Amino acid sequence: MRSNWRRRLDQGLNIQPGEGPAVLAGLLLFYLLFTGYFMLRPVRETMGVAGGVENLQWLFTGTFIATLACLPLFGWLASKVRRRHILPWTYGFFASNLLLFAALFAVDPEDLWNARAFYIWLSVFNLLTISLAWSVLTDLFSTEQGKRLFGLLAAGASLGGLSGPILGTLLVAPLGHAGLVLLAGVFLLGSVLACAFLQRWRDRNPLPASSEQPASRPLSGNPFAGATAVLRSPYLLAIALFVVLLASVSTFLYFEQARIVSETFTDRTRQTQVFGLIDSVVQALAILTQVFFTGRLARRMGVGVLLVAVPLVMAVGFVWLALAPVFAVFVLVMVVRRAGEYALVRPGREMLFTVLPAEDKYKAKNFIDTAVYRGGDALSGWLKRGLDAMSEHPQLAMMIGVILALGWAATGFWLGRRHQCRATEPGPAARP
Repeated sequence: MRSNWRRRLDQGLNIQPGEGPAVLAGLLLFYLLFTGYFMLRPVRETMGVAGGVENLQWLFTGTFIATLACLPLFGWLASKVRRRHILPWTYGFFASNLLLFAALFAVDPEDLWNARAFYIWLSVFNLLTISLAWSVLTDLFSTEQGKRLFGLLAAGASLGGLSGPILGTLLVAPLGHAGLVLLAGVFLLGSVLACAFLQRWRDRNPLPASSEQPASRPLSGNPFAGATAVLRSPYLLAIALFVVLLASVSTFLYFEQARIVSETFTDRTRQTQVFGLIDSVVQALAILTQVFFTGRLARRMGVGVLLVAVPLVMAVGFVWLALAPVFAVFVLVMVVRRAGEYALVRPGREMLFTVLPAEDKYKAKNFIDTAVYRGGDALSGWLKRGLDAMSEHPQLAMMIGVILALGWAATGFWLGRRHQCRATEPGPAARP
């Protein structure tokens, strides 16, 4: 009876025999990582508002500079240590940073420079750690497994994204920001253990191509290999453009969110709770889509549909905001954008890397997910600020958002077709 129930569950979730432990470990990896991060995300938004909404573009620029400073260090680490050790060493370093911030917030919770430093640090942390978690998955799962399972594994991220804001909202008053930071460090270390289990599962069930560059060996190349690989490859350049357009659309909406919340709520604790509530709604919608639709859409219609659907919806959303720039419409568009990104765009984006060699899965992917993404953030942040300063008509920014969203959709369509071609060619993981 129990075996029949489990077999039906596996069939419903597109899990093949022997993959259950790996799926569970992957879900746990993302759940713990995102629970800790999303406990801190509302804290970051509160810290950003504390410095003034009119100064957010400076925080975005600082984040971009900090990201550029970190990339050579990560590239050096990826070149020197075994692949299976990259994630534990990186996450351990960030856990020590969380301990330091907890001490700073405990000593002086109102210090503005501590708030700005934490905002920039968490903005680097979230992209680097999430990108690295996906790098591990694209390294350990085949292209076919990625299509079936990445949507389901992303549900672990959304579950963490759902429980994290709830925990943050409930615990910020009794624990304070310092207590939340410490708790997030514990969750981060737990995700390291889940990754170790996943690595051992793959050791027992090796991929046919894994012998070409086993995880016991360091990656080749230099600390800047990720950037040079992107510049040499039209496929990677297109992924970079896709990420820039994604970041630009997100930044336009992010600035509007910060402005509206800061005008509506003045208390820091209340702001943290409002940001947490929005995150909870987003993640609940994302989970339903990831579990029941993402994998099936990817298998039946290809990766392209995951990359195109949200940009097209956002183009419509920007038009709606231009015609009816009210709070209710903005919240709806923001929720749909973020839920769609987590449920469709992010899994589809990660599937694009399953057809690339191991070095690109770590170095080029990390360069795109961090430096390129934050560069898009910084540029679009200054663009949005300039539009706000030059014009009293918010409709102008919304119409530019329409253009960005349509370009985002076109790039996603091209990438979906290229991924399909690479996946059907012999030896895709071995090609640059």
